[in-house]
Amino acid sequence: MELGHGHIELAGVVKTFDGFVNAVDGVNLKIPDGSYCCLLGPSGCGKTTILRMIAGHDDPTAGEILIGGENVVGLPPVARRTAMMFQSYALFPHLSVRDNIAFALQVRGMSKADRRKAADAMIEKVRLTEFADRLPAQLSGGQQQRVALARAAITGPRVLLLDEPLSALDEFLRIQMRQELRRMQRELGITFVHVTHTQLEAIALADLVVVMDKGKVRQAGPARDVYDSPNDRYVAEFLGGQNVLSGRIQSVNGKHAVMAAAGSGIQVPLTPHIRLNTGDSIAVAVRRDDIELIRPGHKTSDGTASLSSRVTAIEYQGYFVKVMLDAGSNADFVVYVSERKFFSNPVGVGDVVLATWPVEHARVLA
Repeated sequence: MELGHGHIELAGVVKTFDGFVNAVDGVNLKIPDGSYCCLLGPSGCGKTTILRMIAGHDDPTAGEILIGGENVVGLPPVARRTAMMFQSYALFPHLSVRDNIAFALQVRGMSKADRRKAADAMIEKVRLTEFADRLPAQLSGGQQQRVALARAAITGPRVLLLDEPLSALDEFLRIQMRQELRRMQRELGITFVHVTHTQLEAIALADLVVVMDKGKVRQAGPARDVYDSPNDRYVAEFLGGQNVLSGRIQSVNGKHAVMAAAGSGIQVPLTPHIRLNTGDSIAVAVRRDDIELIRPGHKTSDGTASLSSRVTAIEYQGYFVKVMLDAGSNADFVVYVSERKFFSNPVGVGDVVLATWPVEHARVLA
């Protein structure tokens, strides 16, 4: 199979610092040509180290990094045709928007007329035409970011690497710039690899979400698959949107199993990839927006799992209400209730409620 020129493959990549700390520990990963990939994880998980190794600013201790089928380990960034957009933007304060964007072309010896033409075309793409002659200090944070993006993209890289590009922006601007990044990626048609610790950012942007922990990839896949079907407890809890219940299997029949957790017998689905036996300790993930709250004494329908609990806190979030329940050693159990539904029959802190959800919507975790 012919690989696109921006296809990235990491094969057994290890990066060791000080001879004994594996910042990246045996990572195998394929990022398709022309895709938007987000490396997601907490500080220190290895995501920025992977970005720097793809860029050519660091080399792996072991393993191969291939771009377009070519092993690029040892090659400088210019030979790899990668470009990095840094968190700080690193714009030249004394140069105009146009000259900042054209700077890399000047370094490469392009004539003034040609680089001005290329810079103006890129300025139009990032919608900064009216600001072309301004200095960075005269721009907003979002405008500065667009200049940094244009400067990185003007050299025609096959891979554009973004290190926490939205972290310095306020929430409103961050949402705007997410849309801008996605639009630019589609227009440029090149591979974007974006490092973030923000779950919603990764889910909103990425074709491929890569969840990392302690130098390893815990799960990689389309955003919806990773969010809706986490492989393990770490991914479910880190991405959010899921409650994780732990307990021991009390019984198994042909349709489902019953798990003892949080003082309740909770039905869990049987799945072909995980065999459940009486006495097994397991964990089950349930999406917060799959759960309905009802008053005790109401009959639940067949195929419904339930958990009796007490409300510990309530937070109004606008279009939904976040209700937190006491689930014992399972920590807080969170339910997202639509605003209209909540206020048509509200509950209060201290109320005893029954949290219910369809059994088949729960996921047994590996």
